[in-house]
Amino acid sequence: MSEMHELGVVKAAEMIRKGAISSTELMEALLARCSALDDLLKVWVTLNGDAAIATARARDHELASEGPRGPLHGVPVGIKDIYFTRGELTTSGSTIYAEFVPDYDATTVALLRQAGAIIMGKTVTTEFACGDPSPTVSPWNAAHTPGGSSSGSAVGAAVGMFPAALGSQTGGSIVRPSSYNGIVGLKPTFGRVSRYGVYPVSESLDTMGPMVRSVEDAALMLNALSGHDANDPDSSERPTTDYLRASQAHINRPRLGLVRQFFMEQCDDETRANTESIAEKLRDAGAIVEEVALPVDFDKALLGQRALMSVEGAQVHESNFAVRADDFSSNVRGLIEQGLATPALTYLKAKHLQREFGRNVQSAIRGYDALLMPTTPAPAPPSRETTGDPKFQSPWTFGGFPEITLPSGLSEGGMPLGVQLVSGYFDEGRLLAVAAWCEQVMGVRLTPMVPTA
Repeated sequence: MSEMHELGVVKAAEMIRKGAISSTELMEALLARCSALDDLLKVWVTLNGDAAIATARARDHELASEGPRGPLHGVPVGIKDIYFTRGELTTSGSTIYAEFVPDYDATTVALLRQAGAIIMGKTVTTEFACGDPSPTVSPWNAAHTPGGSSSGSAVGAAVGMFPAALGSQTGGSIVRPSSYNGIVGLKPTFGRVSRYGVYPVSESLDTMGPMVRSVEDAALMLNALSGHDANDPDSSERPTTDYLRASQAHINRPRLGLVRQFFMEQCDDETRANTESIAEKLRDAGAIVEEVALPVDFDKALLGQRALMSVEGAQVHESNFAVRADDFSSNVRGLIEQGLATPALTYLKAKHLQREFGRNVQSAIRGYDALLMPTTPAPAPPSRETTGDPKFQSPWTFGGFPEITLPSGLSEGGMPLGVQLVSGYFDEGRLLAVAAWCEQVMGVRLTPMVPTA
């Protein structure tokens, strides 16, 4: 049997349900892992081991007396520290909210509890989920960025502190740090997962999603997280599906559109070679892989995404910024100042561009099961002063499209590389099925070697 910290969401849930392990045993193993690693990696803002053990024991008792609460019964999960969590410190990575304790759960947190998951604690985020680096350390090389803004969630999942965590993405904050740390990160369609109770960055862009170590784990997490929420005005009423079952669907010859435009032009040689090699491997396994040119300007999309993020971010922080400007870190302050200085006409043009970009990509993607491209322009940069470049995710976030990153190898310097898949609106079932097929063909599982003593 795998070490307990190596168990994924699906496997852990199955073993707990069948009595092969208890939730308490799993929690004890993960807390020991956290104790051994967190001084080095700085994943946690808040971790209450006693409360986690008490909840695990309660789940075990509940399982024995009443049966499983839901598909995640007894499975520990880490929560990014912008998600409101009832009775738990929720700082959003800022001194302004250093003592803030919400009295209700974000919808996503409530749904995880309803599914039987155990909230272990709050993982480190960059300040207000923006661009200032967090204290979290890459488990692959401490001199490199772990990415952001979902730094703690990515690193904790990569080293086995928990089988799954929640992240959020306004530019590239789920997919990019997932790739930098060699795990799977899923950003669903805008509106598929509720934003209610999550400290906002940008109402036109913010998307919630899971960070895990396999496609099937992402699918099971999406089962628990997705659905309409009347508390979120942008929450979709479109029906969900069984994403785990969809991810297990048999596929013979997926049709993939390889996007060399912009992505292959903007990445380094090693990343380009890795992506081309993966495309060839998928083609050899039976996929139809052909280059596709999308009728969009990615550079304009990046400018549009930045305009929306800065203006809407300025609106979010306006009252605090008016009286506590010095309490904001430099990148967040710069974002707010840019938003305050942006003309209304520029913002409106960005909104129009957002709709146009979405229509054009949605039309072009119809002939494919998914689009394929590198996840990042290069491996995680060798600097702790950056969270990396989000330009390979930001266009998809701008358009509201679902995307998933898969580990695809290691660089010559020993850092993770990834490829990402993008599908049409609310087509997560097909995206996950194709991603699972690609994952199996690629056969890449990346695990950092982290000293535990």
